[in-house]
Amino acid sequence: MRLSHVRNNFTKVSSLLVCGLLAGVVVAAAAFPAAAMSGLAAKAGGTSFASLPSELKDFSSPQVTRVYASDGRTLLAQFHDEFRSDVPIKDISKNIQNAIIAAEDRKFYQHNGVDLKGVARAFVSNNQGGSQQGASTLTMQYVRMALAYSATNPQEVIDATKDTPTRKLTEMKYALQIEKELTKEQILERYLNIAPFGNQAYGIYAASQVYFNKTPSKLDVAEAAMLAGMVKAPTSFNPTIKTGHEQIQARRDNYILPGMVAMGAITQADADKAKTEKIPTKVKSIANGCISVPKNNWGFFCDYFYRWWMDQDAFGATTYDRERRLKSGGYKVVTTLDIKGQNSARAEITERQSDSSQNALLLAGVEPGTGRVRILATNRTYGLDDPAHPTNKLSPDPAKKAKKIRGSFPKTTNPLITGGGDITGYQAGSVFKMFTMVAALEKGFPLSYPINSPATYHSQYKTSPSDSSACPNSSDWCPSNASAKEAGVFNMWTGFGKSVNTYFVPLEEKAGAENVVDVAKRFGVQFRVPKEAEMANDEDQAAGWGSFTLGTMNSTPLDMANAYATLAGDGKHCDPTPITQITTESGEKIDVGKPHCTQATTKDVARATIDAARCPVGDSAQLGSCAGGTAADTHGIVGHPVFGKTGTTDADKTASLIVGTTSLVVAGYMANPDWQNHKEHMSHDVINDAVQHTLADFMKGKPSVQFKTPGNDKMSTGDLRNVPDVTCDSIADAKDKISGAGFDPVVGSKVDSDCPADTAAGTSESRTVKGGAVTIQVSNGKKNQPQPGQSAPGGN
Repeated sequence: MRLSHVRNNFTKVSSLLVCGLLAGVVVAAAAFPAAAMSGLAAKAGGTSFASLPSELKDFSSPQVTRVYASDGRTLLAQFHDEFRSDVPIKDISKNIQNAIIAAEDRKFYQHNGVDLKGVARAFVSNNQGGSQQGASTLTMQYVRMALAYSATNPQEVIDATKDTPTRKLTEMKYALQIEKELTKEQILERYLNIAPFGNQAYGIYAASQVYFNKTPSKLDVAEAAMLAGMVKAPTSFNPTIKTGHEQIQARRDNYILPGMVAMGAITQADADKAKTEKIPTKVKSIANGCISVPKNNWGFFCDYFYRWWMDQDAFGATTYDRERRLKSGGYKVVTTLDIKGQNSARAEITERQSDSSQNALLLAGVEPGTGRVRILATNRTYGLDDPAHPTNKLSPDPAKKAKKIRGSFPKTTNPLITGGGDITGYQAGSVFKMFTMVAALEKGFPLSYPINSPATYHSQYKTSPSDSSACPNSSDWCPSNASAKEAGVFNMWTGFGKSVNTYFVPLEEKAGAENVVDVAKRFGVQFRVPKEAEMANDEDQAAGWGSFTLGTMNSTPLDMANAYATLAGDGKHCDPTPITQITTESGEKIDVGKPHCTQATTKDVARATIDAARCPVGDSAQLGSCAGGTAADTHGIVGHPVFGKTGTTDADKTASLIVGTTSLVVAGYMANPDWQNHKEHMSHDVINDAVQHTLADFMKGKPSVQFKTPGNDKMSTGDLRNVPDVTCDSIADAKDKISGAGFDPVVGSKVDSDCPADTAAGTSESRTVKGGAVTIQVSNGKKNQPQPGQSAPGGN
C-alpha cells in the first residue's frame, strides 16, 4: 500500500493540486468542483499558498515532572499542568495505533498529509448547508496541536485553532512538509503523545493510566477503541458521566470497531468480543503537587522541595517561569528524603504527640558534609482546612481566638519545620551556645579555658531596666543559671555539658558577640525576623547582642540541624538541599541542587567543638572530662558516638534537642507555632525521646564511626602558663599575685592545710591558660591527718 514510487508520484500531484486549489491560480477541475474552487479561494482571502510557512517551530508538549525519594524508586509527588508522559511507538500497543487510525483517518497510509478529495467534499458540504465536515487528516490534526503548543503568545494559539480557511491552508502546507520529513510511524507516535483524552489525561500514556491503570503497551482492542473514540471530543465522550458513557459506547461499537474490521486490523470475532467489555465509569485520580502525596507525612518535605525549586534562578527568571518548568518539563527528580528515616520519625512523633495538639513536635535530619535533608516530620496533617467544614481548632492566641481565627492544627501547609512565608522560626535556647564555643576557639581560647561562673553574672551587656534579667536598679544585663546551685569554675566541656549560662555569657564577652553572630551566619542560620536580620548584619548592634548565646532569636529545626551538621562535616557548611539528582526528559543530568559547600571554620575548631558537645548527650570526650550532661541517656539509646545539645527558653515555652553522628544530625523543637507567648511548659522528656529514638532508628545496622580529634593539641589545652605559688599567703596577697600573673583569682572552699587558718593553702591547678580562672584553696588551719588505716606522709 505504501510503495515508495507510488507515494513520491502522489506527493508531486497532490502538491500541485493543493497549490492550485488554495492559491486560486490553477483550477484542478478533475478533483474539485468549480464552485468549490472559487469559494475556497475567495475565503482564503488571497493567501498565497507558496508564501505560507512549512517548518514547525521546535516545541515540546508539557510533560509530568516526577519526584522520587532518595532510593530513586519511591514516588513522592508529581507536578503537571497537563498529565502527560511521552512514550516511543514501540511501547504503544498496535491496538491503539490501529484504533486511532480507524477513528480519525482511515486513509492515513494512503495520503501524503492532505486528503484532497476529503477537503473538497468537506468544503462543498460546509458551504451548501450540509453537515459540518473537517477533512483534517491525522497529520493535519497533529499540526494543529503542534502549532498551539509551540505558540509564544495568545494570538498564535488563536490562529492555530481558529476555524478559518487560512488556518486550513497553513495546516495543509505543514502537513505536506512533515510527511516528507517523518515516517508514518513517527507521525503516529507524535500524535498519540500529544492528543487529549479528557479527565486530565494528555497523550496515550496518561490515558492508559487514567482510564485503565496500565501502560499503553497493554491496551486490548476494546480499551484502545474506547480511547481512540474520545479524541474527537473528550468532554462529550467522557465515560464518567451518563450521556458521555452512552455516546462513547456507541462510537466504540458502531464506528471504531467496525472501522478496524474494515481496515483488516482485527477480525469480526475480535470486534464482537470487544463489544462485550464494559466501559469504565470511574477513572484513576491524578495526583498533582504536594497536597496529594501517597503518604501524608511526606507532604512537608514535598513542600520544602517545591519552595526550594521556586527559589532557583536556574529554572527561570521569574517564579512563573520556574513553576511552568516544574509542571511541564518532564524532569525526573531524585530527592534526599530517606523513606525509612522519615517514616520512623513520623512514627516516633505520633507515639508522643497527637496531631490535634496545639504543640508541634518538629524534627529535621541533615546529612553532614552534603547538606542533604533526610528527614522532615511533625505532628500535623499536611493539607488545607476546608473553610466550609473546618476541622482545625481555634487559635490559642487570644487575639486571634476572639476573631474566630483557626489555628494550624491538625491541618496546615505552613513550612513549620523549614521556615518561609510567615514562619520565622522559634526560640530554641541553649543550642546557640555552640556558636559561642566555635567563636572562642577561633579566637584562641581552648576547651580547657576556665571561667568562674556564679549563679548570677553581671555582664557588660545592656537590657531594659524593666526586664526580669536586669541587674537591680540598672539597665545592665545579669543573666542567671537554671539553678542557683549551678555555680563554680567551669571549662567548655563542663560548661557546655551542664549548659551553664554564666559560663557562656562571659565567654561570649571574651570572643565578641559580633563574632558569635558571624559564626551562626557562616553555619547557615537564617535571620527571618526583620529586626534580628538588622542586628545580625550591623556589627555594632551584633556586638551588644549578649543574649544571642542563650538562643533568644528565632530559628528552625532545619537551620540548626544543618548548623550542627557543619561540625560533623569537619567545619564544612553545605547549603541544605532536597536534591540528589535532577534528570531532564532527554536523560541529561543537571547540576542544580548538588551540594554547595564552603569551609565555615577550620577542621580543628569543628573537631574540638564536637569533643565538648559530646558531654551534654552522655558520651565521653576524648580530650577532657565531662562531669555530666543535660540529656545523658542519649548515647545509650543511640548506641553510636554522639554529640549535641539541649535547649530551653524562659518558662519552658520551647524545648529543643539536637543530636548528631557522623551520618546524620537530627534537630527537634517542641513549640507552639500559633502562639509562642503561651503559658504551657514544654516537656524535654517528649522532645528528647523523639529525637533520640529517631536517630537510633536511622543508625541501626550502620557501623560505629568515631569522631576525629584536632591535630592541634592547643585546641584542648591552650598555651599553658605556671600559676604563682601562693602557699600560706594571705588571701588578699594571693589574689594580687595571681591576677598580676594574668589569671582570674577565685576564692574556693576550705581544705586541710599546715598553713594558718584563712590563708592560702595553695591553688587547685599549678598550670593553666592565661586569663583563666585559678581557684585559691583556703586553709582551715588543720594539719593533714592520715585517715584510719593509712600511713602518715613519708611512712611505709
